[in-house]
Amino acid sequence: MTTLSDVLQSCDMLLVDGLHAFDFTFDGTGLRIESMDGRALKKWSFSPEQIAAARQEGEEWLIATETSEHRLVCMSAFRAPDEDDDETPTEDAADR
Repeated sequence: MTTLSDVLQSCDMLLVDGLHAFDFTFDGTGLRIESMDGRALKKWSFSPEQIAAARQEGEEWLIATETSEHRLVCMSAFRAPDEDDDETPTEDAADR
């Protein structure tokens, strides 16, 4: 069975309560997230116990806190390949 902790180890982008978040930290102290919503900085903090108790519904994880429930989607950001990797010498350059 996959846990939220397992998924967080390999993701590099989150969708939390509908907001994209690239700035997050997941370690032994829990999960801390920051995201800009227009001009407002939003912050979330979840304990290791809350992460362990999260339940999955499709692609979303539901995390309950003392006051509310939050929806989290773990995602992988797309990265452009390095340009150097795609370069191959042309015939003219190889003949020089």
